[in-house]
Amino acid sequence: MSKKESTFFNMIIALVVITIVAGASLGFINDITEGPKAQAKLEKKINALKQVLPEFNNSPVEEVLLYKPKNIKDSIEIYFGSLNDSHIGTAVIGSSERGYSGLVKIMVGFNPDESIKNIVVLEQKETPGLGTKMKDERFIRQFRGKKPSEFNLKPTKDGGDVDAITGATISTRAFGEATQMAYDVLVETKQSKN
Repeated sequence: MSKKESTFFNMIIALVVITIVAGASLGFINDITEGPKAQAKLEKKINALKQVLPEFNNSPVEEVLLYKPKNIKDSIEIYFGSLNDSHIGTAVIGSSERGYSGLVKIMVGFNPDESIKNIVVLEQKETPGLGTKMKDERFIRQFRGKKPSEFNLKPTKDGGDVDAITGATISTRAFGEATQMAYDVLVETKQSKN
């Protein structure tokens, strides 16, 4: 048998075939993993809701309100918790793109009196060992029971009331900004209902 000569045309055909096979494989794998990824994301939200709201017996995920504030490009998710048809709290997702490494996304649970029940970090890309400490109990507990209308969510270094994470003032600012966003959305939606 003679060895096939490598030509420009043969190389183009081989590249096209490889590209088509790789693209189809990636598409197929994406379709297979899409359902499990969506389920994992939903479970993460349900677990966060259980942490930021008092005990509830409704399904906040099914009753989610998407609110579009004027000054923010994306819609904000708002979840209402009820126990025996009585409102017990509201959870709002807040975010900031000003973290040290970009996005900081949190879920803030508010009591009916607008005080913070709890906060859960949903996404962050901060420096391990520094900015990632925003998930620690020691940092988050300073927000519990506080009303953002009376508690300045900026770090003390900036004239606020928040003790910054050591070595991670930028991450602390982003966390405070995301919390403030959640509170502002809570207030706006309450005012629009009245």
